[in-house]
Amino acid sequence: MKTILVVLDGLSNQVAQHAMGYLFAECRQGHGQYYTLSCELPSLSRPLYECILTGIPPVQSGIIHNGVSRLSTQRSIFHYARAAGLTTAAAAYHWVSELYNRTPFTAARDRHTVAPELPIQYGHFYHDDSYPDSHLFEDAESLRLTHDPDFLLIHPMNIDDAGHKHGLSSPPYRNRARMADGYLSQWMPGWLAAGYQVLVTADHGMNDDRSHGGTLPEETQVPLFVFGAGFSLQPDLQPQQTELCGTVCALLNIAHDKPVCQGLLAEPRG
Repeated sequence: MKTILVVLDGLSNQVAQHAMGYLFAECRQGHGQYYTLSCELPSLSRPLYECILTGIPPVQSGIIHNGVSRLSTQRSIFHYARAAGLTTAAAAYHWVSELYNRTPFTAARDRHTVAPELPIQYGHFYHDDSYPDSHLFEDAESLRLTHDPDFLLIHPMNIDDAGHKHGLSSPPYRNRARMADGYLSQWMPGWLAAGYQVLVTADHGMNDDRSHGGTLPEETQVPLFVFGAGFSLQPDLQPQQTELCGTVCALLNIAHDKPVCQGLLAEPRG
């Protein structure tokens, strides 16, 4: 099943609970389900991109802070998908390109990637935290329409950017979450109508000190929304961030060796 993973960078669960009106509307119609999960530690971006995409916690992967700039030594969803002959794409922050394609990121070479031999074959990668989420979603839809990927990562940054500038309990932060929900309302109905399985989550949250990295609930509690026929939509599950990689691989029906949240799936898969 073709799958889209949306990582809304920096979206704290406590804001997601009241800001994501469209996503909750789809859930109330029986099209999806909302869960809360705890991110791994430290609650920082690059370590948690690696965790989400490989299922490996930061202290095991070695990507333990944002300054670790090297290719991942782990197998990611992109690697498993390519080994199975599937097509991959990402509209994401440039650290994702540095983890799985090439490092250091060279904008002239890597910003618009068409490289069938790499783990992420097709990509639009940005390096400015204020790059508009509206453009990022358009980049992602362009990749989807042009390359028909089996797995597509969509990773906007404006929620996190607003949090670092204004803090958790600020109108700009909350409104950026609402804007992301609005962009999803523009694009997600088409994805679901086309049969995609869609997961919407976050890497970490945000605190009132305009930062993250520690253990506060507002930093570590993040949402997980799932939509599509591949999901059981059972309530009261407790998915783990380390299970997202394996669960996506199971949806893609590809071989992998990662933990899976079997309860999320409509049918048990390895």
